[in-house]
Amino acid sequence: MKAISLKEPWASLILKGQKTIETRKWSTSYRGKILLCASKNPKSEISGKAFATANLIDIRKMTKEDEKKACCRLYEGAYAWIIKDVTPIKQFDVKGQLGLFSINYKG
Repeated sequence: MKAISLKEPWASLILKGQKTIETRKWSTSYRGKILLCASKNPKSEISGKAFATANLIDIRKMTKEDEKKACCRLYEGAYAWIIKDVTPIKQFDVKGQLGLFSINYKG
């Protein structure tokens, strides 16, 4: 399964349903189910763990209107990654990586 690492507090905001747009300075042609992983730093309850799955349904240039759903201000070069159907999973340790990466997870 494709996976992505997220820093706090954004990982927890996605898990709580408060953040439905992730932002990155890069895009990908991949769409579909992704595994959400929290970076090891800064420390939180979910740091260093896979914590949910979601559907990546679209990626487009971020707009000013995306700020509330992204929980951040518009910045130069930002892409809005539109995620839906965030589903918590039984957490497990993950060594995060930059970009999209693959993890052997069947959930």
